[in-house]
Amino acid sequence: MNPILFSDHPQQDLQALLASLDYSKIFILVDSNTQMHCLPILFPELKTEINYFVISPGEKNKTITTCMEIWAAMTEAQLDRKAIVLNLGGGVLGDMGGFCASIYKRGIRFINIPTTLLSQVDASVGGKLGVDFHGLKNHLGVFNEPEAVLIAPKFLETLPDQELRSGFAEIIKHGLIQDKAYLESLSIQNWRDSDWKKLIKHSVEIKSKVVTEDPKEAGLRKILNFGHTIGHAFETYYLDGKKHLLHGEAIAVGMICEAWLSHQKQGLSSAELHQISRTFLAIYGKIEIEEKEIIPVLDLCIQDKKNEGNTLMFSLLNEIGDCTYNVSVSRSEIRDSISYYQNLPIA
Repeated sequence: MNPILFSDHPQQDLQALLASLDYSKIFILVDSNTQMHCLPILFPELKTEINYFVISPGEKNKTITTCMEIWAAMTEAQLDRKAIVLNLGGGVLGDMGGFCASIYKRGIRFINIPTTLLSQVDASVGGKLGVDFHGLKNHLGVFNEPEAVLIAPKFLETLPDQELRSGFAEIIKHGLIQDKAYLESLSIQNWRDSDWKKLIKHSVEIKSKVVTEDPKEAGLRKILNFGHTIGHAFETYYLDGKKHLLHGEAIAVGMICEAWLSHQKQGLSSAELHQISRTFLAIYGKIEIEEKEIIPVLDLCIQDKKNEGNTLMFSLLNEIGDCTYNVSVSRSEIRDSISYYQNLPIA
């Protein structure tokens, strides 16, 4: 993995990083939010020789259509193979910007500068890049490491509570799959007052260790998908509807469902199942899932990238802090896990 830099002074540290690289042009990818709130932190005065391109924010814009616009802008800016792309934004922008850079002229270098808690603790680390296709999340993509990742907690000051809460779900996940003591150290009731810098560093350490051992998800890296098979299905299904869920909100649902599957199939204790359920309900509340929505969600689970043929493969917990992978789960068992979630009392 290439360097992950933690920065209290992102403008100065980015300039030092760029000064160490040999490049022909800089191309900055932002969305309309990071253009307004984050770009001025890095570049108080944009020089004319720096090109930047603005995309619309949100998962619904993480498509090949947007990629075509980005590639057109790269071409218009006359980027050659020595150019470097700065992806300034959350997980959607980092995934898509890295994907576009990796495809353009068979690949140019990029630096990820994550601006959301979710992207700082998870999406920007590990080299997974891609876009959604025909309503399927991250259906097209590549593995490719950024030249560097610059993580500045200062950007979190620009976020609304809902975005912070979304990222916190991945922090909880890291504790569930690898580090019980880390999970127990988290402040559930007062999560807004967390020491984000400390948590980001520890979560990045957990993910980096897993990714270094298994860079292309042949085995161990699959544990990072705990909660994501069912969570991604709900996130995708509700993308254009009234119940639109942020990524962390969706995988909170997924982690409750998959904790129930862990209890049924891997021996996760009832006490730990209830602890996990209470934790997520306390922070994220509960969404109302209608019966008519369940079949489409089950259909989306079948498209998960971990599946092998028609066999649905899950990463599940043996106990908190110990996750296994490649556990076969039936469609009816997924349906039962959603029923468990539906019947939970509201916290």
